[in-house]
Amino acid sequence: MSKITSIEGRILYNSRGSKTIEVDVESDGKFLGRVCAPSGASVGKYEAVSFPNGKPEESLRILKENYQKFIGLESSDLKSIHDTLKDLDNSENYSIIGGALAFAVTIASTESASKAAGEPLFKTLSSESSFKFPFPIGNILGGGVHAGPGTPDIQEILICATGSKTIEEAIETNLAVHKELRNILEKEDPNFTNGRGDEGGWAPKLENQKALEISVKACESLGFTLGKEVSLGVDFASSTQWNEEKQKYVYDRAGFENSTGEQIDFAANIIEKYKLIYAEDAVHEEAFQDMSELTAKFPNVLITGDDLIVTNKDILTKAIDSKSCNAAILKVNQAGTLYDALEFANVANQNNIRLITSHRSGESNDSQISHIGIATKSKMLKVGVVGGERVAKLNELLRLSGHGLIRGMAEI
Repeated sequence: MSKITSIEGRILYNSRGSKTIEVDVESDGKFLGRVCAPSGASVGKYEAVSFPNGKPEESLRILKENYQKFIGLESSDLKSIHDTLKDLDNSENYSIIGGALAFAVTIASTESASKAAGEPLFKTLSSESSFKFPFPIGNILGGGVHAGPGTPDIQEILICATGSKTIEEAIETNLAVHKELRNILEKEDPNFTNGRGDEGGWAPKLENQKALEISVKACESLGFTLGKEVSLGVDFASSTQWNEEKQKYVYDRAGFENSTGEQIDFAANIIEKYKLIYAEDAVHEEAFQDMSELTAKFPNVLITGDDLIVTNKDILTKAIDSKSCNAAILKVNQAGTLYDALEFANVANQNNIRLITSHRSGESNDSQISHIGIATKSKMLKVGVVGGERVAKLNELLRLSGHGLIRGMAEI
């Protein structure tokens, strides 16, 4: 088995131009694993802290002072690497060393191990003998904290080529809808500047319903039928609207407020009217009972928890007990280490919770999460549609399309 012979880090920048940390792990003096940590804008209250006191430099300092603790560990032994990180940080949310450091060290180590073994990363992460591609799902129209003033309150309208039989067709279809949506937006508003949000979705000056209607129009103008060749999804990111003092969802841009019951009806109406396949965080991050109402009402829709669950297996267990979702986002840096994330994935798969492996709004050009999505049997891979840091993940799927161990698309 390969052993870690060196580990070092540096400060880099993510796709939003914010500082982050990159880590190199080398095994047997020649097999390099390199990972740059992402960061989110819509951040759950209970997810891992990216950096101590918000400073990547502090995480880098801790790594430099403690790198020798990792030397000699087997690079494929995620549990030992995880335990070494936890010896440095016994907090529940990695507030001492930073979840970004935990993320980068563990994924870089595993990538190094996969290179030493001469196998793809997804195979190193799983003992399965065959795999399927998750369906790419990407943001075609954005608002909320991912886009500027005047855009919809809803954070993401997403496209998924649910009728595609191959990964090539799925990616091509998503791109076609994204391009057609631009054409429609330019016709609707000659002054549209082709502005895009953090994840590549168009960022027009529109209210929520109009944004959804135009997204439907883009699909139909290409000859697609919603719920057949393509399906829409929505990330409501409702915690960003939730006002604790008022106990209401405040939609500042659209100019209305929802009570708890009104918010459930608001989300249900959108799911039904636009035939959504995917609805993420339709209520705020602590509204488990409200999520259970939507899950019961829409068993064939991926009622997905992100801020609700934050890739935490204990919170996921609570959600399972209360039947608060039938799908869950997997973001490694929400959990901290890759070991934490894989433990979470095991709980989800054992309880028929469908996984969606996801990027963050502040991303790097790395593509390891494409492998993580395959290895964890994720039904979808939420990585955007355009932008170099998004396309990097999609291109990695295309590189893997000829691999004999991957046969067809996942069953949603």
